[in-house]
Amino acid sequence: MSTTAVEVSYRFPPGVDARRQAQAIAVGQTAGSWDERFRHREAQLRGYLAEVVAVEALPDGAHLARVRFPLANVAGEIGSLLTMIFGKYSLAGPAKVVDLRLPADYGLRPKLGLRGIRERLGVQGRPLVMAIFKPALGLSAQDHAEILREVAFAGLDVIKDDEILPDLPEAPTLERLRACRPVIEEAARATGKELLYAVNLSGRADQLLAQARRLVAEGANALLLNVLPYGYAVLEALAADPQIDVPIFAHPALAGALCGAPDYGLDYGVVLGTLMAHAGADAVLYPAHYGSLPFAAATEAQIRDRLRARGVFPVPSAGIHPGVVPRVLADYGPDVVLNAGAGVMDHPQGPAAGVRAFFEALERAVPGEPFRLEELPAGPLRAAVERWGGF
Repeated sequence: MSTTAVEVSYRFPPGVDARRQAQAIAVGQTAGSWDERFRHREAQLRGYLAEVVAVEALPDGAHLARVRFPLANVAGEIGSLLTMIFGKYSLAGPAKVVDLRLPADYGLRPKLGLRGIRERLGVQGRPLVMAIFKPALGLSAQDHAEILREVAFAGLDVIKDDEILPDLPEAPTLERLRACRPVIEEAARATGKELLYAVNLSGRADQLLAQARRLVAEGANALLLNVLPYGYAVLEALAADPQIDVPIFAHPALAGALCGAPDYGLDYGVVLGTLMAHAGADAVLYPAHYGSLPFAAATEAQIRDRLRARGVFPVPSAGIHPGVVPRVLADYGPDVVLNAGAGVMDHPQGPAAGVRAFFEALERAVPGEPFRLEELPAGPLRAAVERWGGF
């Protein structure tokens, strides 16, 4: 990949003059046109123009156009990058950004990432097990602490707030943390490792950074951020702040609005893979293709690979339960976070059994081979497979 350029692939559906539109992007999203007043500076201005590298016909009648932009046109962060490659043109009609290639040193790398999260937990060589507080709303701070006690002593690695839960008066973010922190410490003494609690960060942009610093100062050991509703710039600010020395888990909320249309927007791999990985996320959540949301296996694999290439922990989510562990192991190997909401909290024998079911699944699983119910002994894993099945 060039160290002086940003290369973007656009897919234009059948019926669109792809070469003409790609040229419109190359000019309109960069220096634009100029008249006689600036003719003496033409050589300089041409240096800001993008170049249409190739236009390729696809079997379905669509076209793929590659456009190369000068790296000097952007300020090294995600906001100006998105404005350049698709900003105003996104209003111009059908076109989708399906790939984005950035120089390796563009943007930020994770502060901790896959390796640092493992070191904080002291867990190597196996997937991490993560749960989500449920119900998402309506719980008090003390409710959170009581739920946490159940799963923490069962050996859970990570828990997060539901992304829907902001800083509400009935369970303020800081009170949730203060209620849960003693449980984390007590469980650490019992299990020998500290569970990470990814506290959901919410609020106005002028308050978010101060809130994140305060949470960390009060003992937060991980943060959750809805990156797309709040913007990549918020993630970048958190990732670059030396006072926020905890992993940031990036949630994909709103991604469907940007990526779901076949002929508009940006590809999931760009939004949840490339951009998250260059904006400083330590771990990124996204739907698993065998989960409860419609998601293509190829898209999931693309996100996984782009995150791992920059040392970011992949977190396939939405519909993960103990019965799919053999399939996850086949797709991911050990470097993955198994993130389950109902798959832990709605276990027939309770949340602690939900955690134990995942660990039992990790012990028994042969990658790619479904569990056979008749071969499972009575216990948490069997109860989970009876409830949710395998794959």
